[in-house]
Amino acid sequence: MSNEALRLWDPLVRLFHWSLAGVFVANYFFTEEGEFWHIWLGYYALAWLPVRVLWGFIGSPAARWADFWPTRARLAEHLQALRSGRPYHRLGHSPLGALVMILMMACIFGLGVSGFLMQEVDYFWGSDALEELHELLANGLLGLVLLHLAAALLESVRLRENLPLSMITGRRRKL
Repeated sequence: MSNEALRLWDPLVRLFHWSLAGVFVANYFFTEEGEFWHIWLGYYALAWLPVRVLWGFIGSPAARWADFWPTRARLAEHLQALRSGRPYHRLGHSPLGALVMILMMACIFGLGVSGFLMQEVDYFWGSDALEELHELLANGLLGLVLLHLAAALLESVRLRENLPLSMITGRRRKL
């Protein structure tokens, strides 16, 4: 592996990542459900999703869905490497990392829609089922975030590369 760095994560991908990370931490740990900031931070996160989806078609190479979509073949190859203890080197998202990213985006979408329905649609005002779904999605997202963090740290150690730093600087070592 080379020590030469290349530009991997473009500014929009990094802004998306850190914006959603900040919103999640704020809304899960610091704001109360139904209060002004909780609602508007949720709408902010929801608004990022179509931007990122579109960027997956027109953005930089590492941001494109075609580059990292977790197909069966890609997932099988990644799982086989993990089972055998071999490092799985990939510049962009790993297949399992991509799957977790997509699941996190789905949770954010579900949180945004369920939050909107609870807040803005009279029919759902006070709906216990919708509140339970919203809470389930928030807790599921917390689990995925913890999995994402643990995997980033574990893979950083296994690959001997600071993966979280690459999401800050946008640069990663060439393979």
